[in-house]
Amino acid sequence: MEATRERLAGTIDLLVHRTSPKTIVRREITSIKGYFVDLRTGEPRTTNILKVAGGVVGVAVLFGLVRKLASD
Repeated sequence: MEATRERLAGTIDLLVHRTSPKTIVRREITSIKGYFVDLRTGEPRTTNILKVAGGVVGVAVLFGLVRKLASD
């Protein structure tokens, strides 16, 4: 009975740690960094960086065109 109680306490502690806001934020930041930087080598992933930069530029151009067309 005592061993089961200890295992359950360990499991609860692990769940509390995994669901803590700091742990979730840390995990998400690592995930985002992993998209832009190879975590093993530290090398930037230029293809992913260029995809995001292209998307940002595309959205900015689209907003500019819509704004220009709306003002005419």
